[in-house]
Amino acid sequence: MKRRRQLNLAGCELDMTPMIDVVFQMIIFFIVTIKMDENINEEIVLADAREGPLFKGEDPRTMVIEVDRRGWLSINNVQLNRTQLGNIIARRYNRFGTFPVMIRADHRAEHRHVRAVMDLCTEIGIWQIDFAAIKDPRG
Repeated sequence: MKRRRQLNLAGCELDMTPMIDVVFQMIIFFIVTIKMDENINEEIVLADAREGPLFKGEDPRTMVIEVDRRGWLSINNVQLNRTQLGNIIARRYNRFGTFPVMIRADHRAEHRHVRAVMDLCTEIGIWQIDFAAIKDPRG
């Protein structure tokens, strides 16, 4: 019968730094992705739509601009005036070029507020504008 060699592991150490780095990266990723889902304004009631393509959220560059029933503009639940919104869109356009915009407007919002967002986008050079709506079950 062969004798088994015993290993002396007393001098071996396991470096935990890479594992801790990975865990922190995962925590940051989950916090950021969870926060993105929470940033939609729950008070906005979208209009019903019978026609139109379903939004699949394929383009991560999409900027979501919300217009509530009082005409207040917001991005990620941060309320903005038209000048601030225009500056944000312009800076993003200058940095990355064209990108899609999704307008989530309350169905009770006045059209002039939605049109103001559309005008800001077209003045800067954004032409890919979509509107969020709820698929009408009767359609």
